Amino acid sequence: MATKLESIVLGGGCFWCGEAIFSRFKGVSKVTSGYAGGITANPTYERVCSGSTGHAEVIKVDFDPKITKLENVLELFFAMHDPTTKDRQGNDVGSQYRSAIYYTAPEQKKAAGQMAAKVASELGKPVVTEIKPLDKFYPAEGYHMQYYEKNKFQPYCALVITPKLMKLKKEFGLL
Repeated sequence: MATKLESIVLGGGCFWCGEAIFSRFKGVSKVTSGYAGGITANPTYERVCSGSTGHAEVIKVDFDPKITKLENVLELFFAMHDPTTKDRQGNDVGSQYRSAIYYTAPEQKKAAGQMAAKVASELGKPVVTEIKPLDKFYPAEGYHMQYYEKNKFQPYCALVITPKLMKLKKEFGLL
């Protein structure tokens, strides 16, 4: 009998980076780049980047809870970005790059809140991660899917994503 997968939607800056990282995490079966947390139906990349939709760039992470626990997913999420900066990750600036967790079950809300408090305590400063129920997830346009895999030598990928993958590979055993 197949295990029921869990899904959680995470925003930690550019979704290309999140997808590249989580697609290498043991127990994750699928990662989909997309948009969530906004007010506009059927948002496009261009509209989300304009800041007019209220959406964040996010990844939907489908994982097997028998292989990796939600807490492990959340630990990697908080390690992959700076959850203490509002509407910014590195050179990516705007509300579409906010730190966010959109939960799909009550136990995810509780775990996210506990992990955010733990990270804030460890860092000694407030975590600004938005923690809300998932209203609607919109998959991104096809050319965003597996972007890193298809564009490893593109400057953003080479200069931002690859070094982050190398760092997290050591700490989290990414595949």
